[in-house]
Amino acid sequence: MTQQPTRAQQLLGELAPKMVQLTDDVLFGDVWRREGLSPRDRSLITVSVLAATYRPDQLNSHLRLAMQNGVTKDELVEALTHVAFYAGWPSGMGALVQLKAIVADAAE
Repeated sequence: MTQQPTRAQQLLGELAPKMVQLTDDVLFGDVWRREGLSPRDRSLITVSVLAATYRPDQLNSHLRLAMQNGVTKDELVEALTHVAFYAGWPSGMGALVQLKAIVADAAE
């Protein structure tokens, strides 16, 4: 059975094999699997940081991952509304617009 390429492999292909390896093995293979926080909690933190630092490309996939990890739409809305007051209105609004599109896609 052929293994599906990881998201890092899909994004970078052969362009940056070391970055793919670090992403797959260190970030998602080690950091995300540490016992100190659940994947759900890590997702909520990651979404908040990505929204606060206005990283829309990364935020898109992490919003989806957060929902897979059990963070509800309502919890994401609340977290992103909270982010808007600390990181700036455009960051919060932009993230909420992305979430709205993801939720709409999932409903189809």
